Amino acid sequence: MQRKVKKVILPVAGFGTRFLPATKAQPKEMLPVVDKPAIQYLVEEAVKAGIEEVIFVTGRGKHAIEDHFDKSFELESRLVESNKLDLIEKVREVENLAKFSYVRQPMPLGDGHAISCASHIVGDEPILIMFGDTLYDAQIPAAKQVIDVYEKYGDPVIGLSEVPLDEVSKYGVVDGVDLGDGVYEVKSFVEKPKKEEAPSNLVAVGIYVITPEVFKVLEGMNEGKSGEIRLADAFDIMLGQGRPLYAKKIEGEWLDTGNKFNFIKTTLKLGLKDKEIGKDLNKFIKDLADKI
Repeated sequence: MQRKVKKVILPVAGFGTRFLPATKAQPKEMLPVVDKPAIQYLVEEAVKAGIEEVIFVTGRGKHAIEDHFDKSFELESRLVESNKLDLIEKVREVENLAKFSYVRQPMPLGDGHAISCASHIVGDEPILIMFGDTLYDAQIPAAKQVIDVYEKYGDPVIGLSEVPLDEVSKYGVVDGVDLGDGVYEVKSFVEKPKKEEAPSNLVAVGIYVITPEVFKVLEGMNEGKSGEIRLADAFDIMLGQGRPLYAKKIEGEWLDTGNKFNFIKTTLKLGLKDKEIGKDLNKFIKDLADKI
């Protein structure tokens, strides 16, 4: 019987160099988008998709992530003393979202290596993978859309989005057979191709479901084409072996937080949807536009 996807791996061991000096002493994943750190949006989305256990693959200097999802007795006591009961509920919601586990990636040897660091926790289960730069504004959580495709086919699934051809060189690009409803049977997976060499404009957005077979491939790799152990290289090996691989074009708006400009755009977009500040922010943006 096919096993359900109940766990997610969140690789968060990177240095966040694009956001220096803000990330010198705090993880990039903890930078706030409106009133929540970016990583919390991903955890909440995973939980909405049916995930029960969250596995963080961390590195040096990432203790703030562990502290954020842990119980804070001192903070809760201070909020009780101040009679700020509404804030207590917000704090407790974070620590009760799921069961949390933490694994250290000792050396930055690639995203595939980071994922394989958690293989002993995953065992023989399929697992959701979510990278920290990928937020989605979607009616159906992006994670659930990818999981649903896995549950139909039982093989690894790559979450996709369409981008302009001028931008394909930044991403892993998929070429596949259109099966309808945004689902593709993948025929090739090309990492950061030149515009003229890209097989399509469908790119991986950092949301996957992988199976135990993918872990076996990763564990057998010394290094990939880039000198690191990359998930993209593992997919390439599996396709070369004739193993099935699927992809899902995710319905919704991709809010990429991987650089400063996109991070600010994401904050504004989600801020406009916020019940507390949405109207004021909308007015501020309109007033600012009039002055430019």
